[in-house]
Amino acid sequence: MSRFLCLAIVGMLAACGSVPLPPADEVRPPVSALPVPLPADATPLPPAIVQGKSRWQPVRWSELPGFAEDTLHEAWNAWLKSCERPGPAFSALCPEVRRLSIGTPAEQRAWMVRRLQPYRVEPLQGPAEGLLTGYYEPLLDASRVATATHNVPLYRPPGNLAGRRPWYTRQEIDTLPEARAALRGREIAWLADPLDALVLQIQGSGRVRIAEPDGSQRLVRLAFAATNEQPYRSVGSWLLQQGAIRDASWPGIKAWAAQNPQRVNEMLWSNPRTVFFREESLSDMDAGFGPRGAQGVPLTPGRSIAVDKDSIPYGTPVWLASSGPAVNLQRLVLAQDTGGAIVGAVRADYFTGWGAEAGEVAGRLKQPLRLWVLWPK
Repeated sequence: MSRFLCLAIVGMLAACGSVPLPPADEVRPPVSALPVPLPADATPLPPAIVQGKSRWQPVRWSELPGFAEDTLHEAWNAWLKSCERPGPAFSALCPEVRRLSIGTPAEQRAWMVRRLQPYRVEPLQGPAEGLLTGYYEPLLDASRVATATHNVPLYRPPGNLAGRRPWYTRQEIDTLPEARAALRGREIAWLADPLDALVLQIQGSGRVRIAEPDGSQRLVRLAFAATNEQPYRSVGSWLLQQGAIRDASWPGIKAWAAQNPQRVNEMLWSNPRTVFFREESLSDMDAGFGPRGAQGVPLTPGRSIAVDKDSIPYGTPVWLASSGPAVNLQRLVLAQDTGGAIVGAVRADYFTGWGAEAGEVAGRLKQPLRLWVLWPK
């Protein structure tokens, strides 16, 4: 896998669709001394904080693995986005965050040490080590009108969605006349592959190149608008339970679907949840960031995570450390999103970017996780 680098300089962001990830076998040199003044070890630590489902245990900056090596200017773009909609705890710091966007890494680190206190995130009960997974923005081709090859619809929310909760299941949407009638005219675009539609719904948003009837093409973002409020069920787990596959990765699922086209609907219908979208224009500036997360700000590849909002408030800077077969990560990220499967104190979904390469990285991420919140003093 090639490695891409997003570089931020004053007034300009170079867009990239995948994130700079160190290889899994990369060994970091030991940190003998941090290039910033650290509080004296004798300085009393503040008391622990109970935050929702988590306990925040105060630690010293020297306990954060890799703090001296991270390229903080990459994370500052995500922090600036969080400052567009800051939480109460961080609004007073945002003018300083903006000024430091042109600061050196040493100045940024020194400011963090002076103004923030790191806390190790732990569950109220159970082991402190959690789980890191990844998510991304698919990049797909679609048609504005149904064709012989593109006949899988993506829908806007139906008009009667609020009046029926939960709404029709995925199978009922495909088979019941009343459900199909409620969605008639709500089609945004049509895909060629029902599995691509499922991936788009699981990820929650995506970039779509739409072929218009006049032959032109438009690149737009389809953003999450609503669900049918049915429970989510993994099609990979369903296939494993059926004994149909041993590899529940997306390549394994797609290979099974290609060999068993007569059972694809059965597999899809095992997941009753479906997602409805809204179409958004994609300017050059918008294209340099991901979709808006639950905080309401655009996500930054490699620097935004989805968290359990009851354990870590939106907009919180977080130190993340995770080592596994996919990648080794020690870096500053921002809690800017959430997800239905992101539950628990030490649980995060790492936004890898958009397109096939970002999807490959996201699909491989499932490894141990440690988190530290960086909270104002």
